[in-house]
Amino acid sequence: MITELNQRSRDIFRHIVDAYVETGEPVGSRTVSRRMGIQLSPATIRNVMADLEELGLLMAPHTSAGRVPTDAGLRLFVNGILEVGDLTEGERESIQAKVNAQGRSLPEVLESAINLLSGLSSCAGLVMAPKTDRPLKHLEFVNLSPGRALVVLVTEDGLVENRVVEVPLGLPSSALTMASNYLNARLVGRTLAEARAAITKEIEEQRSQLDALTAKVVETGLATWAGAQDSSGYLIVRGQARLLEDVTALSDLERIRSLFEALETREQMVRLLDATGKADGVQIFIGAENQLFRHAGCSLIVSPYANSKEQIVGTIGVIGPTRINYARIIPMVDYTAKVIGRLIG
Repeated sequence: MITELNQRSRDIFRHIVDAYVETGEPVGSRTVSRRMGIQLSPATIRNVMADLEELGLLMAPHTSAGRVPTDAGLRLFVNGILEVGDLTEGERESIQAKVNAQGRSLPEVLESAINLLSGLSSCAGLVMAPKTDRPLKHLEFVNLSPGRALVVLVTEDGLVENRVVEVPLGLPSSALTMASNYLNARLVGRTLAEARAAITKEIEEQRSQLDALTAKVVETGLATWAGAQDSSGYLIVRGQARLLEDVTALSDLERIRSLFEALETREQMVRLLDATGKADGVQIFIGAENQLFRHAGCSLIVSPYANSKEQIVGTIGVIGPTRINYARIIPMVDYTAKVIGRLIG
C-alpha cells in the first residue's frame, strides 16, 4: 500500500503519526500544517487526510476534526516510513552496566534488563526466560526462616539460579543437608527433567534411604523448579504500573484493564513469545494483529536472545499502548537482547 502514497501523502501521514505518538490525541489539519512548516493549506491537508482515511490508515475516534492512525496505519508506518534511530554510546554503556551479569544469577540479570527497558520506554517490560535444560552440577538447600528455604541450582556451564520454596515447619537443618547430599549424588550430569524423573521413580519404589520428611523436601524442591517452567520457559513481567502513568480518558483506562488481563493469561503469552523466538531480529505486533491484544489497543516489541551456540533461548521486550515511540524502543530492545546474549554466552 505504501506505493499508493505520493511523497506529500507520506509526509502528512508521518507527521500525523509523530504527533499522535507524542500526545495520544487526535491530530487536526492545522496541527499538521504547523509541524510541516511548509505552505500547505489546512484544506489541502484535510483532503489528503480524507484519502488516508479512505485507505484505512486513519480514523476519527469521535466527531472532532482530528484523526488518529489505525492499527493498519501504524503497521504501514513501521514497515515503510519509520526511520529507526540508533542508541547513543552513552545509552549503550548504560544498558551494559545495568544488565551486567557479574556475580548474579540469570533471573537477576533478566529482572534488571526488563526493569531497565520498562523505565526507558514507560511500558511494561517482559521476558521469556530459558528453561533449565542444561546438565546440572550442584543443588543446595539453604534455610531462610521457619517454613522457607532457598534452593540454589548450579549448572555445569556455571549458570546459577535461586528459588524460595516452602518446607515443613520445624524442619531440622540436618534434613536440608541430607536432601542436598541426596540430590547432588544423583543429579550431576543430568538435566533437571532427567534428574526429577530418576529421583521420583526411586522415591516411589522406596529404594532411597530418605526419611519421609526429607523425601518431601526433595520432591518439593524438584517440583518447584519444574513447575516454574513450561516446555518453553517461564515468563517475567515488570513495570505494569507504568502503563497507568499516561492514561487520559476512561477509554484509555479500559484498554489498560484489558491489557492487564492479557498479561495475566500467561499460557497464551508464553506461546506468543515462544513463537516470536523462532524468528530473527525484532518482532513487532500492533493492536488487533494479535488475538491476545485485540481489545487492549497495545503493541508488543520483542527480540530473541541466543546463547554462545547461537541457539535462541529466550525473548525480551516491552508492551504498551499502540502509540509507543517505535523509533526509540525498537533499537533499545534489539540492543538489550544482544547484550543478554553475550552475557549468558
